Amino acid sequence: MSEDTDTKPPTVTPARVVIALCLIAPFVAMLWVSSYAKVEPTFIGIPFFYWYQMLWVLISTALTMIAYKLWQRDQRSRKGGASA
Repeated sequence: MSEDTDTKPPTVTPARVVIALCLIAPFVAMLWVSSYAKVEPTFIGIPFFYWYQMLWVLISTALTMIAYKLWQRDQRSRKGGASA
């Protein structure tokens, strides 16, 4: 019965929502091909279709790092450790 008195942290938290958005955004951006299936605007002679995808490689890396750091912070706070 002591489990009823223990309060568990909520499963869905704002941090976890941000983590999910960070990890889902690259998939949505890359799967929505009609949004970037064009030649113009070019960047240093590279058609939009190609440089847009390469830009998302960098954006995805940054978003994954953010998600990882938020996950670490979330796990520490759930275990009662330092929250920074």
